[in-house]
Amino acid sequence: MNSPSSNPSTYSHWASRFLIGRNPKWTMVRVLFVMITSYILFGHILLPIRVTGISMEPNYLNGRVNFINKLAYRSIPPQRGDVVGIRTQSAKAIYMKRVVALPGEKVALRAGIVYINGQPLEEPYTKPNPSWNGVELRLKDQEYLVIGDNRTMRMDQHDFGTTDITQFVGRVLF
Repeated sequence: MNSPSSNPSTYSHWASRFLIGRNPKWTMVRVLFVMITSYILFGHILLPIRVTGISMEPNYLNGRVNFINKLAYRSIPPQRGDVVGIRTQSAKAIYMKRVVALPGEKVALRAGIVYINGQPLEEPYTKPNPSWNGVELRLKDQEYLVIGDNRTMRMDQHDFGTTDITQFVGRVLF
């Protein structure tokens, strides 16, 4: 009995049929469709981002890959609680942070709790760290306050602060 691997012509027939299919023209159309769709999707709409570090734990773990929707803020502004991608000045890194305060709001950070216009912000996605103190400011137009979810870290180990909407890459999907 002949197996496909023992007869070279049978093997190449099965291999080409598997790779190319029964109709090479339609296979080429499908390949072009997948390539164009991938180029548009990952070149202009979704941006893959790998989490590096623990500043967004426990919600976004170190080493995981997430996607940023680059079109999310074309028609609506960022909302409180959104996790966003922020391009740094050097444009070599993209930070992933949570929006906690919106333009025009007065923000304070006391005993690890964020206060917006004097009212404590309910943040079920994080545990407050009582050693976090000191931030008190009024945000300008187009300015947002962003902070990572892992507030158990020391405040000086965290990259956070105000950012202009022009630095937002988009909203993190998952």
